[in-house]
Amino acid sequence: MNKGDEIMWKIVIIDDDRHVLQGMKQVIPWEALDAEWAGEATDGEEGLQLIRKVKPDLVITDIYMPVMNGLEMIELLREDEFHGKIVILSGYSDFEYARQAMRLSVMDYLSKPVSVATLTTILQKVIAQLEAERIKRMEHEELTERLGRFQPFIQKEWVKSIVAGTLEPSYRMDDQLPSSIHFWRNVNHLVIGIEIARDARLNAVSTADLNLFRFAVSNIVKEIAGAIFDSYAYTELHGTRSAVVAHLAPSLAHEELHMKLRHFGTEIIESVSRYLKIALRLGVGRVKAQWLQISDSTEEAFRAIELRESPAMKGYELYQSDGSKQSQDLRPLARPVKFYQELTSAIKTGQEGLAHRIIAEQFRQLGSRGRFTPSEVQLLAGEMWGVLNYNLYEFGIVVDELFSGELPQHEIVMLTRLDRLEEWLAKTVSAICSGREGKGSGKHRQAVDYMLQYIHDSYAEDVTLGDLADKVNISRNYLSDIFKNMVGDTFNNYLTRVRMEKAKELLLEKHMLVYEVASQVGYKNVPYFSTLFKKYIGINPTDLTRS
Repeated sequence: MNKGDEIMWKIVIIDDDRHVLQGMKQVIPWEALDAEWAGEATDGEEGLQLIRKVKPDLVITDIYMPVMNGLEMIELLREDEFHGKIVILSGYSDFEYARQAMRLSVMDYLSKPVSVATLTTILQKVIAQLEAERIKRMEHEELTERLGRFQPFIQKEWVKSIVAGTLEPSYRMDDQLPSSIHFWRNVNHLVIGIEIARDARLNAVSTADLNLFRFAVSNIVKEIAGAIFDSYAYTELHGTRSAVVAHLAPSLAHEELHMKLRHFGTEIIESVSRYLKIALRLGVGRVKAQWLQISDSTEEAFRAIELRESPAMKGYELYQSDGSKQSQDLRPLARPVKFYQELTSAIKTGQEGLAHRIIAEQFRQLGSRGRFTPSEVQLLAGEMWGVLNYNLYEFGIVVDELFSGELPQHEIVMLTRLDRLEEWLAKTVSAICSGREGKGSGKHRQAVDYMLQYIHDSYAEDVTLGDLADKVNISRNYLSDIFKNMVGDTFNNYLTRVRMEKAKELLLEKHMLVYEVASQVGYKNVPYFSTLFKKYIGINPTDLTRS
């Protein structure tokens, strides 16, 4: 029982001698033990009913009693799965009784008469164990509850690792799949790679704004994918790349699949161009029968983009991998999606040694392909820097603060050999890992990742920093500093920017009035919403409804 915030341990006493019952009640130091008397009984049967009713933490019982003896009562309690502690206080020091008591997991066996000091010592020991078990149980419940909160994030990371091909070998078995995606074992899979085309406009925006573009693209992609495919998974990869895994019925006809892909590609490219004024390139991998082959379809999808293979429809940058040829003009990296995912993951966790081993293995594979021309080396260097530069934002690293001298991209023009490119990449990664010192522990990075995902999923709700501080078990003020340090923006400002981008998207669709959009993104005060919209987007929300 709780008394305020204090735990009061409930003790039941069972003995057929009422003098013993009264004496025990008087000599037990209840207050010192943080304990309370919870009832008494004079036989085993009466004691059994009492224990079942009050569910005490500790039972002190005699053995020899009428109707039902103490050992019979204890045996029935164990069948009931009673988890309280039991101490036997008996007038008989019989070895056989003591042996039976131990078999029934009794805490102690005392012989009458017992001194007050001995009884108090035994009860202190029992209650100390009860307290230790309570703390352990609370820690387990807290851990379970926190894992439950992070479960959506953990599952998304699982899906990303399957799509990128970075799943640990020990998990590459059907019985290791999370229960929510068990159905993957019974369907076919096809990956559609999505790449935001970098142009002069996008190169001029900040990495924070680029992240909002990615968020907006993901909203559009998921809405259209949900309307076209019966089942799909969406995951963001490195840089400005993401992927949709379409889960297909084995009976789906080739013509119907081709029609779905054309519809998906048309809708995505046109919607993103119309609402966001940016261009996408889409690549389609080949259908795979096994979920472990999904990463192969991913590589094929992005290789189709890189090599501009087999345009699936005229006038749009949607490419289909046919797997029958490799362009000699550009030899792509060996499994680049997996390489970049593993490399950026190593940087994210500060594992510089692992990052260097990943680089060495990748360049060993590249070297086995033959000689690379100077232009090919520079092309690879530019791609590598582009991926790393974008991910610096995700890790909370500001480039200008990280490199005091010339930025690494200024050195790309000097790279003409594969070995020099490897040295340059290793040196750049070391600088990034060093720059991450003081930027927060892995726990803090995980907390911020959870916060970002929560904001993007729940922006329409009353999201507060205080609520999230409780969820990730970090103080509000400290969490505010961690968030700003890693994201480069305050919590409230980032939340508002996400809401304004979603509001812009809804207004451009012209299906809702301004007050409806305001409510949809979490604002009941329409004038206040309009003021914020003008501040962040640069125009009044009514201007978009009229355009």
